[in-house]
Amino acid sequence: MSLKDSLETWQNGSARIITFIVTKDCQLACKYCYLVGKNSKERMSFEIARQAVDYILEHEQEMPEGSVVWDFIGGEPFLEIDLIDQLCDYIKKQMYIKNHHWFNSYRFSFSTNGINYGSEKVQDFISKNKNHLSIGITIDGTEIKHDLNRVYRDSEKGSYKDVVKNIPLWLREFPMAGTKVTISSADIPYIKESVLHLYSLGIHEVNINCVFESTWKEGDDDLYEDQLIQLADAIINQDLYLENVCSFFSEHIGKPLNPILDNNNWCGAGKMLSIDAVGNFYPCTRFAAYSLRSKKPIIIGNVWKGIDKNKLRPFLTLDRISQSPQKCLDCEVASGCAWCQGENYDAAETETIFQRSTAICKMHKARVRANNYYWNKLYRKLEISGNKELFEQNRPKITISNC
Repeated sequence: MSLKDSLETWQNGSARIITFIVTKDCQLACKYCYLVGKNSKERMSFEIARQAVDYILEHEQEMPEGSVVWDFIGGEPFLEIDLIDQLCDYIKKQMYIKNHHWFNSYRFSFSTNGINYGSEKVQDFISKNKNHLSIGITIDGTEIKHDLNRVYRDSEKGSYKDVVKNIPLWLREFPMAGTKVTISSADIPYIKESVLHLYSLGIHEVNINCVFESTWKEGDDDLYEDQLIQLADAIINQDLYLENVCSFFSEHIGKPLNPILDNNNWCGAGKMLSIDAVGNFYPCTRFAAYSLRSKKPIIIGNVWKGIDKNKLRPFLTLDRISQSPQKCLDCEVASGCAWCQGENYDAAETETIFQRSTAICKMHKARVRANNYYWNKLYRKLEISGNKELFEQNRPKITISNC
């Protein structure tokens, strides 16, 4: 498989994602973080990680995807850079020895708070693996917005200054890198200025997620729509759309869906595999104990016995119809409305994974209204200027998954 082909498989979501929860520790205590059980005690050992890799590579026929993403999360993954460096060397060696079909069609993926990014050990690791690396630094926008939520665990001091100083180095090493921004109720008023600020830092791709939890207040949708319309005006009036993208605005959202023809599950839980520090397997990290507020974890196996296919099977049957209420199936703006399988499970009235949470319904509809405003205004401008065809040929594309 060529590098171009493997990139396409990663971007269209067809790669197998293997996630190592290398630590549950983090320097920060972000106020919107869904990880309710973070601690400094649970750290993955190399022996557990090695056994997981051995099991995965020995069961090649059960994981036929053309590419693989070896994903490392925490907490903050770079707190365990020694383990990660050793483990990645082992993965590369074993794929080569076994002549595995993932050899040279793999990626090591990280989402980091950026605090340790410039450290010598992290930089050495990047130098050694750069051609197979994807690293996203989370920076939420302006200093005010970032520090509203992303605060140090021990002092509640904002982390913006310690993160932003590493952005130039990150962009030199990964010029096309994008960032993910999380939106909660408290920081809606800062959306417009935050996206523009990220563009000014040289980050050309901004992907934004609303939290899936039921934390939205009365009137949040109106404020959200207003901020997005202000952002749309700024992007279009300043011609920022020529070199930048923002996942808020997509031509593929806000349309009705035929559940029969488009019955896919939005979430990839069950098609992923996550491993924790004691060697348990999960269909996604959101089903591990440290991610759940009120439910028991769903363990689908371990490094010694492998995957229990009977426990995995329900996740492979999930689709839009099987978990959505009728109002979602009949919705006139259903396309692009996301859900998280782990949050569905945690918020459900029973122990089911087949009850879709609708906490972000009003926020999705507000986004759709602003999205329609954006594209109507942009295409009017392009048609008047005669630049529509040129824009279509050269428009920047979003490459980071929203999940």
